[in-house]
Amino acid sequence: MIGVLTSAAVMPLYGFGAMVVPLEEALGWKRGDLLATVTFSSFGAVFSSQLAGSLNRRFGIKPVTVASLIGLPLAFAVMSQVDRLGGSIVVLYALFFLVTFAGVGTLQVTWTHIVNLWFEKNRGLALAMILSGSGLAGLVLPPIISTVVEIWNWRAGFLAMALFPLLLTLPLTLAWIGRTPETHGQHQGTRTNKRLVGVLFGDAVRTWRYWTINTSMVMVASAIIVMVVNTVPLLRDKGFSAIEASQMFGSFGVSLVAGRVLVGYLVDRLWAPGVAFVALFVPAVGCFMLATLDHNPFLMIVAISLVGIGAGAEFDIAAFLIAKYFGMRDYSRLFGLQMAVISGGICLAPTWAAVLYSQFTNYDAVLAVNTGLFLLGSAMLLFLGRYPLLPDAGYAPSP
Repeated sequence: MIGVLTSAAVMPLYGFGAMVVPLEEALGWKRGDLLATVTFSSFGAVFSSQLAGSLNRRFGIKPVTVASLIGLPLAFAVMSQVDRLGGSIVVLYALFFLVTFAGVGTLQVTWTHIVNLWFEKNRGLALAMILSGSGLAGLVLPPIISTVVEIWNWRAGFLAMALFPLLLTLPLTLAWIGRTPETHGQHQGTRTNKRLVGVLFGDAVRTWRYWTINTSMVMVASAIIVMVVNTVPLLRDKGFSAIEASQMFGSFGVSLVAGRVLVGYLVDRLWAPGVAFVALFVPAVGCFMLATLDHNPFLMIVAISLVGIGAGAEFDIAAFLIAKYFGMRDYSRLFGLQMAVISGGICLAPTWAAVLYSQFTNYDAVLAVNTGLFLLGSAMLLFLGRYPLLPDAGYAPSP
């Protein structure tokens, strides 16, 4: 969970929001231009996610992760000096693109790989627990970064983000990664002498199931990233104050964690695509409520919470389905490619949402498109069919 919270994918997304206004005031950059930095981070993840799988396979998970937990803080430290590196926002764009490479070993590919190797019986719940780090990030990073910036300045905000992986995740990684489940008296994890089963990378990427999962996740992830960026402005348009809108959006993080844990528990016991359909269908209801209801705080919180449930379910469903339908033999590369596809697919999501808002001067069209994406993306998973019998491949390496 801490690894996901401090990862190169999560920290820039949830931590940078608190930096936008201070950077706008200090450096004179336009707010719209600053918000575009998230797109460059997503674009960088298109390539770094695939690189993570290859590096983990070649050098081992622990060395890659340790190096990344040093490189990521260095990247944030460089960001704190962005105005001295030419004074252009293009430099910030470049740094956000490169940050996922500096922290390549901290991406979800690494943490889900470890959990999938260690857990079988309660794999879905274990994935849900560690991926709840993104929900925790949404709760703790914005207030911490805002406080640091208010006490000191925007540079301190970037330096605070640098300290999280360095002081929290690096010591835990050095202490725990690479140890076998038997060291801790665990019996349901994957033992170092357990044989891997699964489909080869080249065979998996030629199957319709792999691309059905990917297409579904791109649709859902695009809708989610649009809601993350636009929910607070949408609430402001409905007449809520900035403080009220921010407080109401807090329900998103709470429901994200709750939805992730609940879905993780259920996929271990029920057919995962069916659980995924329900979990990714309810955000469509939330979007419909946001489009049709007005100034009602309680119903707005309910709607936001429904969207948060889908956001919580998305990544652990993706990781679980890859492991279930294709096994662990080439998991790192298959999940890395999936993350690359998803990151590439969502790169332009904030842009098309901005175009629709500019065209119609409200969020009705944006919410209508998101409703459709949630409905279609969830329904596609129902065609995956029963879990396959996976081929034996050899012995599993220790993480």
